[in-house]
Amino acid sequence: MSMSFERYMMNSVQPMRDDLTRLGIQELTTPEEVEAKIPTASGTTLIVINSVCGCAAGQCRPGVADALQHDVLPDHLYTVFAGQDKEATAKAREYFLPYPPSSPSIALLKDGELVHFIERHQIENRSAGDIAADLTSAFDRFCR
Repeated sequence: MSMSFERYMMNSVQPMRDDLTRLGIQELTTPEEVEAKIPTASGTTLIVINSVCGCAAGQCRPGVADALQHDVLPDHLYTVFAGQDKEATAKAREYFLPYPPSSPSIALLKDGELVHFIERHQIENRSAGDIAADLTSAFDRFCR
């Protein structure tokens, strides 16, 4: 891949990354970063698998943004970008078993254990408001 194409791809996805990081969600871009954060996180951890697809823009990222306005929130907020930070995404997905890889998707872990997961098929046919309601319900159940 040429350097100019890589730079183009980075520039074209940066706004999609910014949609989440401007909310205070920390981006994990390497498997080492994932390993340093996820298994050692006590309490609750939200991990958003970001992607370039239309349902990520139309439903997933706006749904996450709405959910983060809730009174009860996870202790830790992370994101990995599928298709861009492939190794970090693969490492993060190890914590979502038995669910197959899905982009976008949203995971909620409590003390390292998966307690709630929203797969792509549960994102692409729902509104951002429905996804936010699903997340805030999970926050109320697991983040108190």
